[in-house]
Amino acid sequence: MSKQRRRREALLYHAKPKPGKVEVVPTKKYATQRDLSLAYSPGVAEPCLEIDKDVNNVYRYTNKGNLVAVISNGTAVLGLGNIGPEASKPVMEGKGLLFKIFADIDVFDIEVNTEDIDAFVNTVKNIAPTFGGINLEDIKAPEAFEIERRLKEELDIPVMHDDQHGTAIISSAALLNALEIANKKIEEVRFVVSGAGSAAISCTNLYIALGAKLENIVMFDSEGLLSEDRDNLAPSQEKFRSTKNYKSLAEAMKGADVFLGLSVGNIVTQEMVISMASNPIVFAMANPEPEIDYNLACASRDDIIMATGRSDHPNQVNNVLGFPFIFRGALDVRATKINEAMKMAAVKALANLAKEPVPEQVNIAYGETRLNFGKDYIIPKPFDPRLIGTVPPAVAKAAMDSGVATEPILDWDKYEDELFERMGSDNKIIRLLLNRAKTNPKRIVFTEADHLDVLKAAQIVHDEGIGIPVLLGRKDIISELMEEIDFDAPIEIIDPKSRDKNNKLEVYAEKFWQKRRRSGVTLYDAQNLMRFRNYYASMMLNEGDVDCMISGYSRAYPTVVRPVLETVGRFDGVSKVATTNLMLTKRGPLFISDTSINIDPTAKELAKIAQMTNYTMKMFGLTPVIAMISYANFGSSKDEHATKVREAVKLLHKSNPDMILDGELQTDFALNPEMLRKNFPFSKLAGKRVNALIFPNLDSANSNYKLLKELNNVESIGPIMLGMKKPVHILQLGASVEEIVNMAAVSVVDAQQKDKREKELASKTN
Repeated sequence: MSKQRRRREALLYHAKPKPGKVEVVPTKKYATQRDLSLAYSPGVAEPCLEIDKDVNNVYRYTNKGNLVAVISNGTAVLGLGNIGPEASKPVMEGKGLLFKIFADIDVFDIEVNTEDIDAFVNTVKNIAPTFGGINLEDIKAPEAFEIERRLKEELDIPVMHDDQHGTAIISSAALLNALEIANKKIEEVRFVVSGAGSAAISCTNLYIALGAKLENIVMFDSEGLLSEDRDNLAPSQEKFRSTKNYKSLAEAMKGADVFLGLSVGNIVTQEMVISMASNPIVFAMANPEPEIDYNLACASRDDIIMATGRSDHPNQVNNVLGFPFIFRGALDVRATKINEAMKMAAVKALANLAKEPVPEQVNIAYGETRLNFGKDYIIPKPFDPRLIGTVPPAVAKAAMDSGVATEPILDWDKYEDELFERMGSDNKIIRLLLNRAKTNPKRIVFTEADHLDVLKAAQIVHDEGIGIPVLLGRKDIISELMEEIDFDAPIEIIDPKSRDKNNKLEVYAEKFWQKRRRSGVTLYDAQNLMRFRNYYASMMLNEGDVDCMISGYSRAYPTVVRPVLETVGRFDGVSKVATTNLMLTKRGPLFISDTSINIDPTAKELAKIAQMTNYTMKMFGLTPVIAMISYANFGSSKDEHATKVREAVKLLHKSNPDMILDGELQTDFALNPEMLRKNFPFSKLAGKRVNALIFPNLDSANSNYKLLKELNNVESIGPIMLGMKKPVHILQLGASVEEIVNMAAVSVVDAQQKDKREKELASKTN
């Protein structure tokens, strides 16, 4: 992607459809005059009076307990430097977004127009009653140290400068595990630190708290070693003055055990890494370019243990593993501060989590057969769903043990359930899906690439590495549109109606005729059909010239389904294909089947739809919990529509006893765990969270998914085709660019899964 287009897309993302990335959303009813009178005057006076009696009631009657301020003066923004408070606001909004999606913490971003320490501290102190915690961000050193120190002393809510402590906490967890793998003791190893800013100093201080010896640490800044004869050191750097006489970073690294880089890119050479001690630990965390390229460092020696700040290599030291969960734990016990014990608890929780068996969902997201504790996995992945249930409890316990918790947790099992419940609104599944697709991109034919939105989606798929687009349509129109949107990549374009040398119409027609000649299709018919894009694309897929197919943007569903059924066909053992839609609801991902194809399926067909939905959900890394939906509950109606569902359940309980599935059930009982447990404790779904609904007919499934989508602004991925021999996915008419991109990712993951299945079958045959 060109720099100019990346810039344009970034600006458009932040500007449309409304400026910014966060908004305030009401959490109470406000539809009636009664609601408004309770929300404001006169009803609001009652909680005001209660808070006046006891200030701690503010946590009971307002959102203070779940509200964090992300505060900056814009003096050290990312790699941009001192760009001022207004220019820092997009970053602060982004930080607020991460707080919300990873830990369900609400954020107000506050940009303060002062570089004076006293003025900044006073500003934060004056607004602190609004918040349950303060996250300081992008404030330059050495002022950042003094600002944080004073606010921690003078406020009774948690305060943390994430630039300092976030990297320190995550890298400390990585260090503990790296040392264990290297079979070295922290008190014996020698450290070389490149960088002497707030992050490097905070990291090194935490390493010392873990047992590192100050005399074993040397630190460099842009002027060289922090030595005894330097007279320009900040107070925070003074303790790292060294008596050593290293003339260069290269000299210091000879025989060193650990290199910590928080400086600038490409200042470490292969020779410097080779000169280190056995099993060297190299944390090259400069952004965007590390101090030494990951592949270059790993090529220099086999025993290296490497981490960077980048997501495209193993062992990413990512602050998002820390700050959302640390504040979550601190807020949940109303801690008066984030102290060293709480930070250390986070370090150890993260380090220990990396040693536990990794959930299949995480393996799938990162395209791994099985992530195991070792050189390439020393810290958890950001998409690991266990983080929310691991780090906050550790931090909360440390707050209680160290005496800074004012509301201790009494029921830890209940608390853990509440933490996972919070994440129902955090739909990581799209990020997991896109990430998995990128691990092994496939060739995707877009049959309607001469439509602007389809082409925009193909551009994103290409630029993000999700897949390799092949564009079908009129070449002149596609070329003109590509120029319009600055899509200048070398993408294959095919017009089935042209006589282009790349056109395989005659080859495909012959193959299609061979397949369908006993079904009344002549060779002439086949040649004519191949001029239609969906037949042509289906044959491309059938013959292995592409791996997946996306269609349906401008054509009715049945007109697309017929060509793919005649050409690609169904998977062995599947009598009828079906579709499911993945709805990204506030309660978490919810699959709805069958939304597009089977008008009134039989009991056997319903059972097959449930089986195919079960298989597809596992492809997404989810544990299927399936409810078979009806207007009746467990035999309360003898009508044929209800008995059909009941019969499907019986068939499944017999053929697939391990499936977590039950019915027939009304939708509200299926989705309300308490109602279900109370009224039907015998059900296989009792005590479980249903994440798939199989509806008895097309009317109900299609209406329900569209109702959810339009009334609640629920994002939908689908319809996802079930039961096809090869990855074909058909869009809803007029799908958005985002929906097309998501479906492209689904098609790639589907292709990956089908490849894996074919290899497993082949190995069994052999």
